[in-house]
Amino acid sequence: MGNVEKELFSQGYEKIVGIDEAGRGPLAGPLVIASVIFPKHQKPFIHSDSKGLSEKEREYLFEKIHDYAEEINITIIENTEIDKLGISNAAKIYMENNLKSLKSKWDIALVDFVKLDESINHLPLIKGDEISHTIAAASIIAKVVRDRIMIEYKEKYPNFSFDKHKGYATKQHYQEIKKFGITPIHRRSFNLGVSDD
Repeated sequence: MGNVEKELFSQGYEKIVGIDEAGRGPLAGPLVIASVIFPKHQKPFIHSDSKGLSEKEREYLFEKIHDYAEEINITIIENTEIDKLGISNAAKIYMENNLKSLKSKWDIALVDFVKLDESINHLPLIKGDEISHTIAAASIIAKVVRDRIMIEYKEKYPNFSFDKHKGYATKQHYQEIKKFGITPIHRRSFNLGVSDD
């Protein structure tokens, strides 16, 4: 991991930003987008994307990324906005907004297979979070932030195991929806398995 960045630096790019999201598939909770900029030629210290790491490993790397990154930018898109825009549109629009609001003047954005507006200099990569150190870092930040939000929601909605399934479409989650109904954080545009009348 890190060869993509190495190649871009050799082409003359000075500042690379990686961007990724967490929470595209869940039935409840926000979509979280994170972007990360490391100093030029940062030695890669992440060897797997967020999905291939344990919670403990993600938490450790979350702190390490904060130690090494030049800038981290986080965007939280609530479920109501996802319902209004659709998940794909919401991800695209808010990724673009996230990049535009970075304080650093960056040269190119590495994106995990999302095509952004052509006015934004970006490189969409298939399985980008598995081949780019910078995207992997962004995926870890987004995942940890989102998991923490969902754990907090467990306190607010104790009938739902948001600390365990994090809002994803598990059998347990569908059973909870059937038994207790829909909460204000559920995505009504998703298939929740019940009517919300």
